[in-house]
Amino acid sequence: MRFCSCPVKKAGQRFYCPVLHNFRKQIAGVLLDVDGVLLRGGSVIPAARRAIRKLVDQNNNFLFPVVFVTNAGSCQRHQKARQLSHLLDVQISPEQVVLSHSPLRMLTSFHDKCVLVSGQGPVTHIAHTLGFQTVVTIEQLSEQFPLLDMVEHNRRPPTPPSLLQSLPQIQAIILFGEPIRWETNLQLLIDVLLTNGKPDCVYDTWLPNQLPVLACNMDLLWMADAPSPRFGHGMFLLCLESVYKKLTGRELQYEALLGKPSLQTYQYAEQLLRQQNHNRKLSTIYAVGDNLMTDIYGANLYKRYLAQQHAAMTPSAKLVAQGTGSQVAMAEEELGSAVRCCSILVCTGVYKPHSPMPRDQKGAFSEMVFSSHRDLKLELDLVEPDHVVEDVEAAIDLLQQESSVTLLTPD
Repeated sequence: MRFCSCPVKKAGQRFYCPVLHNFRKQIAGVLLDVDGVLLRGGSVIPAARRAIRKLVDQNNNFLFPVVFVTNAGSCQRHQKARQLSHLLDVQISPEQVVLSHSPLRMLTSFHDKCVLVSGQGPVTHIAHTLGFQTVVTIEQLSEQFPLLDMVEHNRRPPTPPSLLQSLPQIQAIILFGEPIRWETNLQLLIDVLLTNGKPDCVYDTWLPNQLPVLACNMDLLWMADAPSPRFGHGMFLLCLESVYKKLTGRELQYEALLGKPSLQTYQYAEQLLRQQNHNRKLSTIYAVGDNLMTDIYGANLYKRYLAQQHAAMTPSAKLVAQGTGSQVAMAEEELGSAVRCCSILVCTGVYKPHSPMPRDQKGAFSEMVFSSHRDLKLELDLVEPDHVVEDVEAAIDLLQQESSVTLLTPD
């Protein structure tokens, strides 16, 4: 068994460094969920510290590529990296963190539009960091149009409001995560949707085109300090979808759904794994999570995508891949994606091994009890993990036994 511990500098972080010469096997990459796998609220799950010790060498350098993938979205990557570094006692770089909104960097066609953002934390700063140039918040809308937010009586203006500097017309909506005041956000989001971005106008429920909506984090439930799971952003989306359909008779449409289990999130995470591996492809991506409907569904969806990618290789590429030497490496690098994705479910978060899966009155695991987002189809193979283990330490033990994470002596 042999690991390379060559230090490679990247943004102040010493990453895992594979041997820079030819080697016969690619290595594995690891995607770790955070809440319910490493943390419960602000507390570290004891097995998480032991697992991290097994992922690093004596100098605290990661032995192979590791990315922390969370559906959290109320902060920026460097803040989450700093928090995880402190709690897990290991240096984690922002380039090792994927938040639910991270893939928005790739949606450049929206970066020059005026976007309305909803969520918690420094949403304006987050949006600007992701590339969006003109950002309006729910709070700014409420201040600009105080007559729109009427649920809380003591917030109603005693006199007619004076006109403030006008805001630009909203061209798209970004939903970062669950907001603080759901009633205000629901009301103003509907106002914007049914007025084509002009909330001071009268509703038009027959608008031919709906404003683009980009939503991050579809989790209906997530595990914190409480004994039972808490409502996530997916529950807020469910409310928004219900209100929109009740008023218009139509389904709310999304331009993009990001965060686990979306393919874009796993594609982005694989890019970060490859960067840690000097842009060499990986043999297997091990995705560890605690939620069947997000972590396992997403990992299995990505497994299916990778299989389709490899099956779609042209006959000539497959022929080259059967050759020897540099031709093999070239063909595999052209394909780019990892060979497969393996889903590992832990029992320290949302999933409880002794709790029966929810079923309908006929005993079937149906759409009605499928606790995931409306736009995700129920497919039983997507919620069937490759492995079920007690905790993240057992998951790391498993992948180290199963995978070829060790490097062969270079030729």
